[in-house]
Amino acid sequence: MSRLQTKRQNFMADNEDKNPENVKGLFYVDSQCIDCDLCRETAPNNFTREDDEGYSYVMKQPENAEEKEQCIEAMEGCPVEAIGEDGE
Repeated sequence: MSRLQTKRQNFMADNEDKNPENVKGLFYVDSQCIDCDLCRETAPNNFTREDDEGYSYVMKQPENAEEKEQCIEAMEGCPVEAIGEDGE
């Protein structure tokens, strides 16, 4: 089983509780985000911050293998498991 499949079985992000700014696609951030900045540091081309409310969201879905790997790394490192990869 790949590490992504293993993570998929264990992650807690809720596809029904996505932050509204997420662009459509595989990755998203839900309302559990604590604004720790890890995803924005790990995958700066894909994640950004909603300044008024203080949380992250996916501003751009990965467009190549490197960006996808960075998004996976951000998801795996998220301390509150607020990043999901079962989006639409």
